[in-house]
Amino acid sequence: MTRRISWTLLAVLVLAQICYPLTTGATRAGLTVATVVLGWLLSVGHALLSRGPRVAAALVAVATGGGFAIEAIGVATGVPFGSYDYSGELGPKLAGVPLIIPLAWTWMAWPAWLAAVRLTGGSTVATAGHAGSAAGGGRATAGRWVGRIALATVGLAAWDLFLDPQMVAEGYWVWRDATPALPGLPGIPVSNYLGWLLFAVLLMSALRPLAGPAAEHTDRRDHPMVALYLWTYFSSILAHAVFLDLPASALWGAAGMAVTAVPLTVTLLRARRGRDLVSDDHQPHRPGVDATR
Repeated sequence: MTRRISWTLLAVLVLAQICYPLTTGATRAGLTVATVVLGWLLSVGHALLSRGPRVAAALVAVATGGGFAIEAIGVATGVPFGSYDYSGELGPKLAGVPLIIPLAWTWMAWPAWLAAVRLTGGSTVATAGHAGSAAGGGRATAGRWVGRIALATVGLAAWDLFLDPQMVAEGYWVWRDATPALPGLPGIPVSNYLGWLLFAVLLMSALRPLAGPAAEHTDRRDHPMVALYLWTYFSSILAHAVFLDLPASALWGAAGMAVTAVPLTVTLLRARRGRDLVSDDHQPHRPGVDATR
């Protein structure tokens, strides 16, 4: 049931994102809001259905609640992102922050966390020759914990290399002082990306203690979240490079999210190959048939 609901929400989300480049003006802004809400429902709903209310509540507290707090501070003081203002195109505001903005933090925080868990030995699914890999679902060592936080932090923060150029180009927010900026990404200060890194590391560091041990492992129920993360990565590269006329952000985003997305892709391909080998090893051989054919 968990996977069925998650796959359904993901399919609707993907459809909405495919429609995004085909729209303009108020329709595009409305589709942006709808996409963020769908992403929030997908991530929080998956956390609730797969791991229970404690994990879902922890995710909402640190990502949605924390996201609103850091954005409100940012709008009021310019710290830690830099000085910026939101337009009125993204719906109602509270303390100068559109209410959907904290939902966006939550949308990508959960798949980024699960991707990092998978990459740091948190998979409970054994593969060929690695039957003991299920032990990775236990408590993380100090080194693994640091690596997990680092991967999850970069996995979330690097998403903004796609997000901010796209949203600034649409006029959804504007920076008062956009210097210094990354090459090819004018209008957005480097301080914005540093602020994302700062909040992302705080968010990921707080998530596990609040969520409990259920957040330390991944299994087949998490396939929709892994698909969401990789879809976001590959589709963003394509959209920015081809449909949105943002080639620089396509390159920056591809390089930044690759830190998590590329190893995740390789890990999944290896796991699939391992399962195929196990399946082949267990195929019955009929008497008199040459098994080498």
